[in-house]
Amino acid sequence: MEQKFNITGMSCAACSARVEKCVGQLSGVENVSVNLLKNSMAVQYDGELLSDSDIISAVEKSGYGASVQNGKKEAGVPVKDNADSDMKNKLKRLIASAAFSVLLMYVSMGHMLSLPMPSVLCGTQNLGVLALTELLLTFPILFINSSYYTRGFSALFRLRPNMDSLIAIGSGASLIYSICSAYAIIYFLSEGLTAQAAFFGENLYFDSAGMILTLITLGKFFEARAKKKTTDAVLGLMDLSPKTALILKNGKEYEIPTENVQAGDTLAVRSGCSVAADGIIIKGSAAIDESAVTGESIPADKTVGDRVTGGTVCRSGYFEMKAEKVGADTALAQIIKLVDDATSSKAPIARLADKASGIFVPLVMAAALITAAVWLLIGGGTARAVTSAVSVLVISCPCALGLATPTAVMVGTGRASAGGILIKSADALERAGRLDTVVLDKTGTLTSGRPEITDIIAVNGVSKKELLSLACSVEKNSSHPLAEAIVRYGENEKSEIISAENYSQTEGMGISARINGKMICAGNIRTLSGKAAGEAAKYGDRLSVEGKTPVYFSHSGELIGIIAAADAIKPTSAQAVADLKKLGLDVILLTGDNKKTSEAVGRAAGIEKIMAEVYPADKEKKIEELLADGKSAAMAGDGINDAPALARADVGIAVGAGTDIAMDCADIVLMKSDLYDIVNTIRLSRAVMRTIKQNLFWAFFYNAVCIPVAAGVLAPAGITLSPMLCAAAMSFSSVCVVTNALRLRRFRFENAVLNDKQDKVNVREVNNVEKKVKLSIEGMMCQHCVAHVKKALEAVEGVSEVSVDLEGKYAEITGSAEKSALINAVKEAGYEAV
Repeated sequence: MEQKFNITGMSCAACSARVEKCVGQLSGVENVSVNLLKNSMAVQYDGELLSDSDIISAVEKSGYGASVQNGKKEAGVPVKDNADSDMKNKLKRLIASAAFSVLLMYVSMGHMLSLPMPSVLCGTQNLGVLALTELLLTFPILFINSSYYTRGFSALFRLRPNMDSLIAIGSGASLIYSICSAYAIIYFLSEGLTAQAAFFGENLYFDSAGMILTLITLGKFFEARAKKKTTDAVLGLMDLSPKTALILKNGKEYEIPTENVQAGDTLAVRSGCSVAADGIIIKGSAAIDESAVTGESIPADKTVGDRVTGGTVCRSGYFEMKAEKVGADTALAQIIKLVDDATSSKAPIARLADKASGIFVPLVMAAALITAAVWLLIGGGTARAVTSAVSVLVISCPCALGLATPTAVMVGTGRASAGGILIKSADALERAGRLDTVVLDKTGTLTSGRPEITDIIAVNGVSKKELLSLACSVEKNSSHPLAEAIVRYGENEKSEIISAENYSQTEGMGISARINGKMICAGNIRTLSGKAAGEAAKYGDRLSVEGKTPVYFSHSGELIGIIAAADAIKPTSAQAVADLKKLGLDVILLTGDNKKTSEAVGRAAGIEKIMAEVYPADKEKKIEELLADGKSAAMAGDGINDAPALARADVGIAVGAGTDIAMDCADIVLMKSDLYDIVNTIRLSRAVMRTIKQNLFWAFFYNAVCIPVAAGVLAPAGITLSPMLCAAAMSFSSVCVVTNALRLRRFRFENAVLNDKQDKVNVREVNNVEKKVKLSIEGMMCQHCVAHVKKALEAVEGVSEVSVDLEGKYAEITGSAEKSALINAVKEAGYEAV
């Protein structure tokens, strides 16, 4: 079983490594992952050997707090991140600390800067008063930031030092040394030894003790504020969950909390309202904004029988729906869980930082002791030895090591989810960046997944209109996918459908029916013979080479026409293949379809490597062969038969329109079913890995350079660092790591751009008949605008029908006109179109 816990008291990577180690040693624990950024821990363990209380006890024994992360029952979303409250708490501490620190610095440094000072604090004879005043101003800062001492010394006494231990020892050493100096000042002044008193007056470090804590808190505040931004994607998804729903009972509407909605309830959804659950429309129609789930900005038209998803928004229209999945079972809740799980997981590269963090703090403490000893041995004096040792303790930064990976992973996966790409784990995110091969399934992945009419060839005196009418009439009673495509196209063309008699079907050949007294046959070429078969073969060979499937129609043994259909490749598929190649990846088409059709689809998509006629059971073997050859391969598919191959590949990619099994087996889910999102996924993965490597380099480089400088290796050259500068540098390093990760929020998803030539090759070749185009129109304000837009579009050559929706801000055009011509017509009318 798996359970999540909230962890308190962690302050650095050494803390998270220690918690992970102590829990990982428990008998029955299979896997444990601690997230420093979210102060959380995910544990997979055997419930028969361990319980939640055993795990909590182990964490507490290691010096930290733990509690089970129950989450909200409402909508099945996880507990909201406490980054906001953490940031506010640190801000209050920072403001209070800064107020006393400013006074402390004024008192301690004012005489050096010739600032006006009270006479009681000036002169050697008043050094005792000055020391006592600095001590009194330091105490409030120590009290405000006492957590560093309580956590730091607690961990130290357990022989598990962490970053708080370094801060506590460094600040405490400055404080104790300064108190001793204050006593010495008072003693020597009472003895009249002013020279000795002046010497110790120069070695008061109350300001360092206080400013170390203030500057560390400043860094922690900036760090907390940056952390809050990394959680925006998850929190934004959680905010999409509607709070109330309109339920229909006995013909009346009642507003109820969303958590009270049950499967089977009938809900009403009005324009501007969010959909409260996953379900199916039973009445009405609407334009649904699904951008929260799929990343698609243009609203989708939905009507009776269509499915809707909880968390999406009804932009226009009204409908009633039957709730099927509620609460934690909704697609939005599952997306939130996937994103949250991904941000809680660790990428393999993070193990490097974990190993270093486990020994980092003890090494720093040893370095500080060695630094002090060396300065004392070479005669640098006690003050120099203490200052250098404190500087080493304060400037070291295990935080940067711990934050390097999780911040980049959290921002990257959050950015991906906003673009309709669900990455299930940090491991998958890292592996996607190392891919060198992408294997694509054909049907439903590279292509649309259903046949569309591509050619209508009428012969022997029969018109296209008459052929289409006869074809629809005879095919209407068939459930074959090709028959459905013909009838669907005929209905769009408003073809006359005549009642058929004597309907019969011949297995493996086709069907026949009597229409207006004529026996019409439809099917493959085996329904024909003699001259008709020879005539049909001429057309059939050409169509087959183009990857199209012909249906032959005949009357009394004479060919009257051919209607061809093909599974059209998606408009962005060819561009996706081309850009994957630009990224240096090999693209392979893996399909069970026949070789001739597969080659035709491969040509249209720009794929040269084709594995055709592969049985579903053998797809996994093909992937295994690629991996055995040393390839790092991804498999993209959408069907049940793709699931084994998805699981076998280094990265399994499921398109959003696919089956639940395919999505469960996949590492990455493309919610828009757009193949081009594979390009965006690989680009984002590489950007995240690049950021992680930058962060780790900075963290290691910073410590490798700054610790020796703080120790005083450059002192002969006159370069030294005070504890205050070291505290500022340490805080700056953590902030740099988190800020660098936040740059990923600006990652831009590219869209496939098809030029006119590509459009004709990739769309027209497979669909050279009339089609529907939907344009999003900006700038329409009234019905007069609607009339202008409609008139402009109707004037474009090839347009047969136009409908314009003012509320939805879109137009639907039926015809064969080029998209560029439609967009230009709208622009010339004074509006913007996409």
